[in-house]
Amino acid sequence: MQRFLFPRWINPFLGILAIAAAAGAVFAGAMGGLITDPQTLNVGYQPEQPVPFSHAIHAGQLKMDCRYCHNTVFDAAHAAVPPTATCINCHSPANDQGLTALTAVHTESPKLAPIRESWNTGRGVAWKRVHNLPEFVYFNHAAHVNSGVSCKSCHGRIDQMEVVYQAKQLSMAWCIDCHRNPDEHLRPIDKVTKLDWDFDSPEEQEAFAKEHREKNHINPQVNCAVCHR
Repeated sequence: MQRFLFPRWINPFLGILAIAAAAGAVFAGAMGGLITDPQTLNVGYQPEQPVPFSHAIHAGQLKMDCRYCHNTVFDAAHAAVPPTATCINCHSPANDQGLTALTAVHTESPKLAPIRESWNTGRGVAWKRVHNLPEFVYFNHAAHVNSGVSCKSCHGRIDQMEVVYQAKQLSMAWCIDCHRNPDEHLRPIDKVTKLDWDFDSPEEQEAFAKEHREKNHINPQVNCAVCHR
């Protein structure tokens, strides 16, 4: 019986196969790193912002409503990042005569220099996104807050944060769990942005959630097409 010999082209093919396997391993590792990147998933992600804006002062001590800065949250899929004009409403810079056109609070603060520069040049402030979902995920802010889901359910106690950080997982399993058990996250719609508000008792919350869901036909879906469109 004649001995079988592999064709000569097998030798370079094995080398190519080894290179492809190594490239696949590198690709898988890179994708795994991107998927678990702190900018999209990890709890505790806290980027340094160009302006040290304190939510603890503005939303906590001063009791400013979230909607003053994020004014599209009840009407649009995205919560708008406030334009410089919103900041200038309270932090109007002084002109050459030392006068201010609007309310003057900390007009010469060096921490607010990027705000004044943005106002004078017309270029927006380069705020860094903290809560950043993958591009293939569809999330509608208006649908959630108009159903009575509090801001703190997803963002935590923003009103107590000197520097905003990601307080929740924002993972698929975390979202699905909320859709399956939404009652603990529901509250009267006029209390959605009042982060320090809570029910007097678990019984009151349970009774409210049941009535609220029935009255407003709230039935969160968990099929793939809800978020992956």
